[in-house]
Amino acid sequence: MMNLVMPDLGPVLPEIVMTVLALAILLADLVIKRKETIAFLSIAGVALVTYVLVGSMGTTFNGMFLSDGYSMFFKLIFMLNVILTVLISVKYIVIEKVNFGEYYALILFSTLGMMIMASAGDLIVLYLGLELMALSTYILAGFIRYDIKSNEAAMKYFLLGAFASAFLLYGTSMIYGLTGTTDLKAISAYIVANGLSGNPVLMLSMILFAVAFSFKIAAVPFHMWAPDAYEGAPTSITAFMSVGPKAAGFAVLGRVFLVAFGSVRIEWAAVLIPIAILTMGVGNIVALSQTNIKRMLAYSSIAHAGYILLGIIAGTSDGMASVLNYMLIYAFMNIGAFAVVIMLRSEGFKGDNISDYEGLAKTHPLAAALMLVFMFSLTGIPPTAGFMGKFYVFMSAINAGYTWVVIIAVIFSAISAYFYLRVVMYMYMKEPKETVQLSTSPAIGLALAITVIAVLAIGILPSAIVNFARNAVAGF
Repeated sequence: MMNLVMPDLGPVLPEIVMTVLALAILLADLVIKRKETIAFLSIAGVALVTYVLVGSMGTTFNGMFLSDGYSMFFKLIFMLNVILTVLISVKYIVIEKVNFGEYYALILFSTLGMMIMASAGDLIVLYLGLELMALSTYILAGFIRYDIKSNEAAMKYFLLGAFASAFLLYGTSMIYGLTGTTDLKAISAYIVANGLSGNPVLMLSMILFAVAFSFKIAAVPFHMWAPDAYEGAPTSITAFMSVGPKAAGFAVLGRVFLVAFGSVRIEWAAVLIPIAILTMGVGNIVALSQTNIKRMLAYSSIAHAGYILLGIIAGTSDGMASVLNYMLIYAFMNIGAFAVVIMLRSEGFKGDNISDYEGLAKTHPLAAALMLVFMFSLTGIPPTAGFMGKFYVFMSAINAGYTWVVIIAVIFSAISAYFYLRVVMYMYMKEPKETVQLSTSPAIGLALAITVIAVLAIGILPSAIVNFARNAVAGF
């Protein structure tokens, strides 16, 4: 008779709590009429998950699930993403007439998938987390059911996401056929022990993984879903998608390439460098011609993925620390920018065009000042956090010997100033065509306060976050 050993559930306790929370929110929707109550219950539940998260370190399920400093840092980004998304959603989904409780449950299920991805020590676990995240996010992208653009966004996201999953599964099957395992550390050990550097099957599997993860982080040329999905999805979900799934994509990208394929870094760096350059180039250049601010921020998000890739390409602990640091900063400044966009949405007024921001500094000076801070940060202008994020990523790449790639990145970053500062120009240098009524609420006010304080504080005093990121990747 086989003895069954109960695995240690301590490392997976945050995921268990998140699962219970998501199911509880789903059930609460049946009895609670005020959906705002569900929103704040979700925030309280996420706070509990965060509390549990801090004390749940270790490895379980025979190394398939890893709860380490690296995964904890990403999970904190996911928790932040949920809290800020819920805060900016409370009034917005009422205006959009999609005030349904399952909205919050889907956000939690999607976040659960991200958490599993960040802790995946095995390619099978990685896939399970990715699919849970993706399926929930597909539904959220099409949540405004009466809007054809929202339906289109969900369909495009779903179809291209399915292709990404197929690439991931095919790459997994090839690496399993080559090494006989799906465990990341075992794959690395097998590659080293058998001297597989340059093996064509290994190279092809790495290319397939690079393609799959490039879809998830919206890297060129696998970015084609992002502009339409970001424009068509509810703005609050666009903010959520621009941070959470992207961070999860970078979490698994770093884990797979630096752990499983760490011994063949030169080979996969040769694959990722062209992708990074193309991503920065296309993202920044195409953004120049955009008139819709959500679409502009979509291409901006693509460009930022290119910058973050430089930290992965560096392949060092400082490089990975810069990735974690950048993703946290990106969460604050990007969600903050989308929060201002949401404030312009009111009954009968979309506020999605850049021209809608004409004269905003005269009619609503505080909103304009907040947007100015976020645009400066996205550009990388000191003393905002965006400057520090780019600085550490670029320095890690330079220290790894990729100075020429950083020079290209700096040029593209300078180009980005045009479309970010164009929004500032519209706000401060043009006369308002009409008085725009802002859709404000205590919840969105709190979200904006958190994001703008973080952007300025990290920009002025970055050392605490940088040291936290370095400690998170220690021993990675």
